[in-house]
Amino acid sequence: MKILIYGVGGIGGYLGCFFQHQKIDLTFIARGDRLNFLKKEGLILRSNNGNRLIKKINVKEKVDPNDKYDFIISTVKLYDFDNFLNEILLLKDRNFIIIPFQNGVYSEQKAELIFGEKKVSSGVAQISSYINKKNEIVHVGKLATFFVGTSNLQVQKKLKDLCEICSLNSLDLRLKENIYEKVWQKFIFLSAYSGMTTAFNKTIGQIFENKVLKLKFITAMRETFSIAEQKKICFREDPIEFWLRKINSMPFEMTSSMHEDSKKNKKLELQWLSGFVVEQCKSLDLKYTTHQEIIRIIEEN
Repeated sequence: MKILIYGVGGIGGYLGCFFQHQKIDLTFIARGDRLNFLKKEGLILRSNNGNRLIKKINVKEKVDPNDKYDFIISTVKLYDFDNFLNEILLLKDRNFIIIPFQNGVYSEQKAELIFGEKKVSSGVAQISSYINKKNEIVHVGKLATFFVGTSNLQVQKKLKDLCEICSLNSLDLRLKENIYEKVWQKFIFLSAYSGMTTAFNKTIGQIFENKVLKLKFITAMRETFSIAEQKKICFREDPIEFWLRKINSMPFEMTSSMHEDSKKNKKLELQWLSGFVVEQCKSLDLKYTTHQEIIRIIEEN
């Protein structure tokens, strides 16, 4: 099984550490200093689930048009996703399945428009991880669960094979029947989590110990939830209550990747998170006050 991981940050790097298996031929795409580090030092993971060092990896700067892959996993930031798609279009062999592990809901929709639903699977990553100043992958907490899924039966079979191989190497990758529940369940939390931690420069613990900020966080989740309701997404339980339980067990110091990017003065995914929520709420005549406030605060800073 040939797999390409495009983007070797917190999520791509974590997956790469656990995709190392005799049944998997693994290739990475990285750029700049990250590429140079990976060529020299390999993958270094610091995790409560166990540290890992993968010294020798196959990492390249760009995709070779003659390469062939069974799965192409995208973990780039949302503002780089269109560039990723344009590069994948150069591949002469299109017999692959794209799995986007991006924040939000934009990436899968865009990939399907270009490649069709038979070439795309939904992906959801439930993990808090980032690259530190030493270029190490840092996994915060113990949660590291990944979901994939599609309504296409042929693609489902291939995804099942991938999940079975990953289980042999202790990676929690699950085939999810109602994947859109997971996609929107995560987006409901993530849109609030990314926006609130970045706008107010606080961790999840700091936000929830402050009554005013906690209420804003919950309101932000409800605004995103209202979009999912309009789109008739089915949830087995109230996603707000689901996340309030989850947040109680999250590490106090946990924060979003967008907050980490903000502290490093990097480009942000704001347009595809709170920006998407505001845009959708406007079109559906729904309330979006909190996400609009998040955008204003971040843009003013």
